[in-house]
Amino acid sequence: MKDANILNRNLELQVPEICVIKTARCYQNHMKENPDVMVKSKSQSWPNVIWGFFSTVKLTIVLLIILAIVSILGTLVPQEQGAAEFARRLNPAMLQIFTSLDLFDMYHSIWFRVLIGCLAMNLIICSIDRFPATWKRFSTRPEPDRTKPFDNLPPEQSFLVQGTLEETANRVNKLLQSRYKKIRKKEVDANRFFYGEKGGYSNFGVYLVHLSVLLILVGSLAGSFFGFDAYVNILEGEQIDTVMLRKTMNPLKLEFTVRCDKFTVEFYENGAPKEYRSDLSFLVKGKEVAKESLLVNHPAEFMGVTFYQASYGSAPGKTVRVKVSRNTAQPTVTDMKVEAGKSIALPGGEGAFKVIDVRGDIMKMGPAVLISVQSNQGKPVDFWVFKHGEMVLKMLPEPMLKSPKFNPSAFKPYTFFLDGLETKYYTGLQVNRDPGVSIVWIGCFLMIAGLFVTFFLSHNRIWVHLLKTDKGVKISAAGTANRNPVGLERELEHLTRDLKGLFGKKG
Repeated sequence: MKDANILNRNLELQVPEICVIKTARCYQNHMKENPDVMVKSKSQSWPNVIWGFFSTVKLTIVLLIILAIVSILGTLVPQEQGAAEFARRLNPAMLQIFTSLDLFDMYHSIWFRVLIGCLAMNLIICSIDRFPATWKRFSTRPEPDRTKPFDNLPPEQSFLVQGTLEETANRVNKLLQSRYKKIRKKEVDANRFFYGEKGGYSNFGVYLVHLSVLLILVGSLAGSFFGFDAYVNILEGEQIDTVMLRKTMNPLKLEFTVRCDKFTVEFYENGAPKEYRSDLSFLVKGKEVAKESLLVNHPAEFMGVTFYQASYGSAPGKTVRVKVSRNTAQPTVTDMKVEAGKSIALPGGEGAFKVIDVRGDIMKMGPAVLISVQSNQGKPVDFWVFKHGEMVLKMLPEPMLKSPKFNPSAFKPYTFFLDGLETKYYTGLQVNRDPGVSIVWIGCFLMIAGLFVTFFLSHNRIWVHLLKTDKGVKISAAGTANRNPVGLERELEHLTRDLKGLFGKKG
């Protein structure tokens, strides 16, 4: 189940890499369809060498290919906490290479950030460099009386209608006004020319793609610089405000407190865990602000920090069960339930003792407690008491056996025995903050929109020519498009059919 949670996290981290690979392919297709957009004019001369270097589309393709290769490498080479097992299989020379290149944490390495920065710079400069030409194509309005679009016009795009030229022109004008933007008209003797267009904003689809890639890159860098990946274990009923960073193993203080109110675990018949759940409370300045139930693959988020259910286990609690034997002429044995840190009077009144440390398994010798006895006169005596005392005595070396630290009878006339420890479940949480995730997802959705505009929409320019003849008014429709000639043919076919319908002619 922990693996499923880590996979969920890795998918979030790899969203930029998946988008990078797809974008490289889309750029190649877009260059084939739009060479005028993506190829810089030879007449332009930039004195700035750096600007000229970053304004080339070839650099974009090279950087995207490098990023795609790096992304594949980052998938094959385990990153961060998953790299330990992989690193042990490498010989010392290869391990040195991997470590020096930060291949076990490449997404936070300097060279990867520089690569991302170069791509961002390249996209920005390419966009600025080519925007004036794109804007010119978008804003330029051709003359309505152009005749070139009508050269080699297919017969089905012309037809004759009966009626006056003015009446026919008015009806055609109303139809064009309902279908196209920026209608322009011109009268030349017995000719009437109309011009309209649609899809002009498709010229900016590539800039939408550029913006989406930039947002993905910014989101990636934001997570790299300002995010963290940590973990924490919380005993049931206890609270923490500090987590441990995985990379540096340094503590990090949170801006709030997390309390584990309850932990439950269900098991299958074979003993395997079926489901485990943590009921958490989030406190700010001691005041409870929110409650969340945490399950595997169902994380909780609070103040920009995401908590994942990663693991669980048991740990000794604060209560222990001990037996205190008083070895006198009339020996007595007293059973006690002692809370760690709380001072308890000795049965004979010679002083008091308290448990100052509790260990679930110390040096693989089983449960143990550290007891400190303070007599009415004299210094305190500290010693360890093991649950499996006889077995431990056989394992200890001779110098340790002579040390009072390991003698449960170090304070005469008492001997202490450990009966058991109160155990509690703890919940193991993966704690992450990645302020760039929302930016990355916005970039991904924006990329889909940009690719749709770029490849499925086109800037269609439509001309309609009316010519008064002896047999009636001849109507002809023609057009041009910056891409998708099949779509233009379909558009002209529909327009011709609708124009015929205006005058009762069958398509």
